Amino acid sequence: MDRLWPRGVARDEARIDAWIKDIAPSDGLRHWYSHDPKKWSGFRTRYLAELTQNKAAAELCDVAREATTITLLYAAKDIARNNAIVLREFLEGGAAGKEN
Repeated sequence: MDRLWPRGVARDEARIDAWIKDIAPSDGLRHWYSHDPKKWSGFRTRYLAELTQNKAAAELCDVAREATTITLLYAAKDIARNNAIVLREFLEGGAAGKEN
């Protein structure tokens, strides 16, 4: 999830059930990272820490356990290093509830 609407996705055609801006990285983290690949590891660690403290992220984990499919959208151009990658890891349980 992102605070910015994803490029190339028309809102009326997106058929999105929920856009939960509150689980996006904080503005401070997003500005610090600035999509610098050298900061990816630090971004990942810091974003996971934010997610573990985020009530909306915990609620999304509950939804994800019951859902058949969840689609995560993001606005970043880098498909390998973006917040959706970290959020997917969190939702899959690889980081949920763990210290990093």
